[in-house]
Amino acid sequence: MIEIVAISSPAEYKAFVEFPFSLYHNHPYWVPPIKVEELETINKDINPVFNNAEARFFLAYKDGKIAGRIAAMINWIEVEKLQKQKVRFGWFDVIDDVAVTEALIEAVKAFGKEHKMTFIEGPVGFSNLDKAGLLVEGFDEMNTMITNYNFPYYETHMNALKMEKLAQWVEYEIKISSFEDSPEKVRRFGQLMLDRYKLKVLHFTKTKQIIPYVEQMFVLLEETYNKLQTFVPVQDYQIKHYKEKYFQYIHPEFIKCVADENGKLVAFVIIMPSFTKALKKANGKMFPWGIFHILKAQYFNNRASFYLIGVHPDYQNKGVTAIIFNEIQKLFNKKGITIVETNPELEENDSIQNMWKNYEHRLHKKRATFTTTL
Repeated sequence: MIEIVAISSPAEYKAFVEFPFSLYHNHPYWVPPIKVEELETINKDINPVFNNAEARFFLAYKDGKIAGRIAAMINWIEVEKLQKQKVRFGWFDVIDDVAVTEALIEAVKAFGKEHKMTFIEGPVGFSNLDKAGLLVEGFDEMNTMITNYNFPYYETHMNALKMEKLAQWVEYEIKISSFEDSPEKVRRFGQLMLDRYKLKVLHFTKTKQIIPYVEQMFVLLEETYNKLQTFVPVQDYQIKHYKEKYFQYIHPEFIKCVADENGKLVAFVIIMPSFTKALKKANGKMFPWGIFHILKAQYFNNRASFYLIGVHPDYQNKGVTAIIFNEIQKLFNKKGITIVETNPELEENDSIQNMWKNYEHRLHKKRATFTTTL
């Protein structure tokens, strides 16, 4: 017997967050999140996204044991400004039983119908800056800090329920050579563009130096991605929240900005040292040893991950990415980083993916969201 419960008590929220830890126990490729951060993200009293969103969280029980979980979410900015009558689903994890998946999806559908939505899509989070996409290729690769891992049977369940793919993402692993051995055309073109458009690269050594540019980065992020299918405007209070949540993990040197002659940002990149192995060791707990592994990963690491890249549309075809990658190349060589992973990029985002063609790379993961009408 399968029972779906809309959770409400602290104990149920804790069980919701902890379910994947039992589902993926000792799995070599699943990288756990920090439990307290997960609890804060789904807590309407802490996460400001609830100012423009609402959600309901469900646990599935089979024969008295937790067999799955799912979140149903509505982002009212997406509904009202973009006219997308969509109920999102995320935090989706389940045992290999399609009947349990069907029951969870039906709970999301019911939530959507209750609010007069017309279709569902997931797995996604509340906004573009949350984890998104069901892993459909790359099951022998560990997820990064800002992506999810799932078993191959998840897609099988989606197909069995006749859900269709909607958005699709790709992820690359890129090998980093020395700056002298990096593509000459990228080095030459980058310098040429700096001179032609009177641009300058901004370098940071302290977090306080970055703070004045954070809002500009998010404005630039909106200008970069507002034509893509998954875009939803990010609100000021969300910017503040993400700044507090993620900037603790970012070394200032791993942020590079490009500004025009008037000091206005035209491009930026945020990179993080890879926290994959550190999070694996922490196993969901920041204390007592998790914080040690995370701090160590910030300074002693040969891998990194792209978090965000933004390029103003007026500069997207003018070689600004070459400027950014020249600076990244120097940084990686200085820090001893030899491998960098891209985080999910929509398949149609050619302007970024064309850059990887200049480097030794492999497409090692694919993700997709799934949809159906209500």
